[in-house]
Amino acid sequence: MRFSFPWKAAAGLVLIAGSGVLTTSTAQTPEERRYRPPEATIYRDAAYRGPAVFVGEAKPNLGLAWPVNSIRVPNGRWELCEKTRYRGTCRTVERDTPMLGTVLRGLTIQSIRPVGTGGGGGGGGWNPNPPANDQVARGNFAEFHTQPGTNGSRVLACAGGSSTANCAARTADTWCRSIGWNGSAREHLETVGNRVYLADVLCVRSGY
Repeated sequence: MRFSFPWKAAAGLVLIAGSGVLTTSTAQTPEERRYRPPEATIYRDAAYRGPAVFVGEAKPNLGLAWPVNSIRVPNGRWELCEKTRYRGTCRTVERDTPMLGTVLRGLTIQSIRPVGTGGGGGGGGWNPNPPANDQVARGNFAEFHTQPGTNGSRVLACAGGSSTANCAARTADTWCRSIGWNGSAREHLETVGNRVYLADVLCVRSGY
């Protein structure tokens, strides 16, 4: 039996749950920074904890209900400003910063944008997976995931070829089994930035 759900992820901003696990970012050469699009993840709490937002473009009005206290910067340089439309006091951050208070002195961040990124473009084989904004509904015999994720990143519908429905079904089955279910009863494909990811996956215990 198949089910459909009306849930959709909000465009533009991708919310992720804080993992509470600290990792060390890998230093990049100037050439890598020149050809890779800027990206950052801002967190409500220090040490990359709490609710978070993935940012891949300028945001003149973040519209957050919480302050920003830490940031991860895999690539690029980012200007963080205390007011919307990049007004007020601003600071530039270009590396992972577990405590923004030491940089911004407790300012509430209302806007953010990449600065000084140079040549730009998505060349050089850049192939990021956006963080998963997975909303979960669990029952006794099934569990619904809006954006399945592995290690905090979204799951490609078909990592080894064309993103067909059959390939996505196999990927969804494998992913559901990896989290303790028997397989997937229903899954969808969602295209983000020319890449196709699993979405709205219904993992079931039996009878799929």
